[in-house]
Amino acid sequence: WLRHLLANDVAKLADAGRALYACMLNAQGGVIDDLIVYFFTPQRFRIVVNAGTADTDLAWMRQTLEGFEASITPRRDLAIIAVQGPQAIDAVWRAIPESRAATQALAPFQAAETGDMLIARTGYTGEDGFEIALPADRAAATWQALIDAGVKPAGLGARDTLRLEAGMCLYGQDLDANTSPLESGVAWTVDMKTPRDFIGRKALESGSATRRLAGLVLEERGMLRAHQTVVT
Repeated sequence: WLRHLLANDVAKLADAGRALYACMLNAQGGVIDDLIVYFFTPQRFRIVVNAGTADTDLAWMRQTLEGFEASITPRRDLAIIAVQGPQAIDAVWRAIPESRAATQALAPFQAAETGDMLIARTGYTGEDGFEIALPADRAAATWQALIDAGVKPAGLGARDTLRLEAGMCLYGQDLDANTSPLESGVAWTVDMKTPRDFIGRKALESGSATRRLAGLVLEERGMLRAHQTVVT
């Protein structure tokens, strides 16, 4: 089912905890969401979607289940805290010392389940660090422990700046249901090496992409805003 649902191929995942970045497409090749899927066993995967598109994603996933022996269990009881930056990993170990044994060997794009937490190292903000999925009723205490360990709270604006500097796409701005991954700079996530019939493949193969996302490097400090004119 996941090989049909996603443009990237989860068959690449063989080791427990390994993660894959993928786009979930509609039949026209537009991106319903970009997400991360974690492999644990051939029968169990964990998927982290964008919070703002979670309801739409879940409805689409359920719609595509027909004909497959698969089921989805939404986890509305969890929260995610992303601790990012050069000293993030050491800070997490100070705040949650019991997590160190399970996470000290994690390579980029791997995750470990330790107790009732999933701790991943995907660096989805553009910086290295850990993303901690844990029971929501423990999030506030964990947040405070991280602050006590020297972590500084940062809002979504800081996350977006990191992603911009790393050239990473942001859903709703660089990716959406009317934009294909071939147009938005993430063609590398589309795996057409195998003959699997994933949703949106025919549209991508039709050669309908007419635009291409391009990054700009500013000559001096500043921030481009939506709808500003770019003069070449």
